[in-house]
Amino acid sequence: MPVRRRIVGVSLKMYMGLERTQHWLHAVADMAASGLPADVDLFVIPSFLSLSDARTIFAGSRVAVGAQDVFWEDAGAYTGEISAPMLAEAGCRFVEIGHAERRRIFGETEDMISRKIDAAVRSGLVPVLCIGEAAKAAPEDVVLDCMAQFATATAGIEKTATVVFAWEPIWAIGAAEPASADYIAAVARGLREALASWPNMRLIYGGSAGPGLLDQIGDAVDGLFLGRFAHDTDALRRVLAEASNSTATSA
Repeated sequence: MPVRRRIVGVSLKMYMGLERTQHWLHAVADMAASGLPADVDLFVIPSFLSLSDARTIFAGSRVAVGAQDVFWEDAGAYTGEISAPMLAEAGCRFVEIGHAERRRIFGETEDMISRKIDAAVRSGLVPVLCIGEAAKAAPEDVVLDCMAQFATATAGIEKTATVVFAWEPIWAIGAAEPASADYIAAVARGLREALASWPNMRLIYGGSAGPGLLDQIGDAVDGLFLGRFAHDTDALRRVLAEASNSTATSA
């Protein structure tokens, strides 16, 4: 079966100030220089204020840079917003869209998320589309719920577009432990089947993900979307090694 490349992403959210972020970015750059696994892609999503630092620090490396949000218009009188063309010009390759915190705290709707996806794709950015169920349920019900969200979010783009589907059970975000390996495998298997017509789709799991999880779930997903557990770069190094040691193959 054809092999899909593994991918690991890290979002720093709003945990670190500028100086601490710089130290962390340099540590990741040093780690990448000493041997980022050849079969694993890594992207890092700092705060907007650290995008310039990330672009400079990761220049010439295999670490890609992303942003934590984007506005749906390319330009205009939208005070405080940042457009997809701006992010592309700033060196971003990825952009996170639809995270549960933005939906809950800032009231982002499915229509807003869809418009952001459209904006990202037309500017050549790869959307990291965050989708998840509010409560633990039977895997088949979770798949139906997540795919309904996915269909609305991607209604305006072609199926050939490159998209990262970040499945993040809302109930697992910020929890002490991720969802169980059996639960992840069952839901991921259903999502794989539902996403079969999207050739450039990559499926990653987020929600208290950290070292040891990929060893448990094998090739159920293409990789992980990390949060606070990647603040320790040694933990990130272990996740990257686990991603390299397991082979993701087409379902």
